[in-house]
Amino acid sequence: MKVVVYSHDADVRSRIRLAIGRRPAPDVPEAEVIEVATQAALIRLLDRGGTDVMVLDGEAHPAGGMGICRQAKDEVYDCPPVLLIIGRPDDGWLATWSRADAVISHPIDPKALAQALAGLMRQRAAGTAVTQA
Repeated sequence: MKVVVYSHDADVRSRIRLAIGRRPAPDVPEAEVIEVATQAALIRLLDRGGTDVMVLDGEAHPAGGMGICRQAKDEVYDCPPVLLIIGRPDDGWLATWSRADAVISHPIDPKALAQALAGLMRQRAAGTAVTQA
């Protein structure tokens, strides 16, 4: 399952990748992690299709994950589920505005990230199975 990880910060992308591992839970497919550091690269990936789930850093610069999430939800047909990593728990209302499907906050808790991502992967797999039937 293709999991796109977006952050301008290579350290944040690395921590996300480590939290995901080969698969975030035993009952989900292996994760093929694709890292991107710019909004332009992320949009190109989404335009090509095939992305199953996205993990977006809400604190990324110059384009934050919240705005990108909102744009993707508005513009991408069958937009993949989004796990948004916000700067602080009080920013949850902004995550709601962005229409993120799941939210965790910095600093990244590997267990919380893996659980949230596994839930989105299950959701996407179930949606794919229904579409193909």
